[in-house]
Amino acid sequence: MGLDTQVKVFNRYIAHEVYGGTLLVFAALLVLFGFLDLLHELESLGKGHYGVLPMLLYVALQIPGHIYELFPIAALIGTLYALVQLAQHSEITVMRVSGLSASRIAWSLLRAGSLFVLLTFVVGEFIAPPSERIATQLRIRAMSTVVAQEFRSGLWVKDGESFVNVKEVLPDSTLIGVKIYEFDPNYHLRTISFAQEGKYLKEGNWLLSNVEQTRFEGMSTRVTHLPQAYWNSVLNPDMLSVLLVVPEQMSAWNLYFYVRHLSENKQKTSRFEIALWNKLVYPFATLVMMLMALPFAFMHARAGGVSGKVFAGIMLGLSYYLFNRVFANLGVLLDWSPLWSAVSPTLLFFMAAAGVLGWLERR
Repeated sequence: MGLDTQVKVFNRYIAHEVYGGTLLVFAALLVLFGFLDLLHELESLGKGHYGVLPMLLYVALQIPGHIYELFPIAALIGTLYALVQLAQHSEITVMRVSGLSASRIAWSLLRAGSLFVLLTFVVGEFIAPPSERIATQLRIRAMSTVVAQEFRSGLWVKDGESFVNVKEVLPDSTLIGVKIYEFDPNYHLRTISFAQEGKYLKEGNWLLSNVEQTRFEGMSTRVTHLPQAYWNSVLNPDMLSVLLVVPEQMSAWNLYFYVRHLSENKQKTSRFEIALWNKLVYPFATLVMMLMALPFAFMHARAGGVSGKVFAGIMLGLSYYLFNRVFANLGVLLDWSPLWSAVSPTLLFFMAAAGVLGWLERR
């Protein structure tokens, strides 16, 4: 059998073992997280029309989000479990004796992990965000509540030379209690409009109901009451969907356009920029986590059994998750570069993995 054939057989074998281990870990983690979600939702059971069926549907719709968040950790533990099992049966030793270096095995892991990168991106961009949004809308509608506001006074949005305050946003994107403060180019208050309700029509047009408009004209004011009025705004249901999910659960596409909107209105964008860069970097964290698992395969059998090494892998995965959150929050608080805040945890873990692998090669 030629060297190229041996390498191909080895790549397929490693991929098969890693995929099997990761699938097993994923099944266990999703059952655990689903059970925890179910326990948490039991507190809300019976509120409004929130019965057993809506609760189970809500928990099911949360699963894609868990899949996205858990991909690096599941890949780490699954890869670690597969490699440790190979080491336990002396298969890693045979591979090393056959001429396969640690870097060659690492390359095989990266080839297998490329599928995980693609799946992580697809789930995070196209499946998890709409699933999270539908789940939140379902829960809100069933419990007959409104979308949570950012402030006690409601949602505030800058719209060109106007500031808009919305008291409540219903699940169908209907606005309740809309106040529009319009300023002239010299930042003098020109009009204040209050509408009891606003419904979206199309292409940025809203129909406001029961409108009271106060216009400031020099030293006098004029109040006008209108049963209905049209309002053109940058606000639309897609933008309001930001209220239904946190930035970390939005797609990169929506984050990009929302960051642009905030920039055009000279508003702070750091949290959303960090979330955007995280979306682009996070799929590659799967590869880094798989590389972190490789050194465990070269440990002596007495240096902890399978369970001990898997536990160490879990701790590593949790450490990465915590580092990711800490750097994201510090980036917002300390006004770090969004790219640096998003890339730093993955880069640090990659450097650690590369350092250990380099040391193994020199042994």
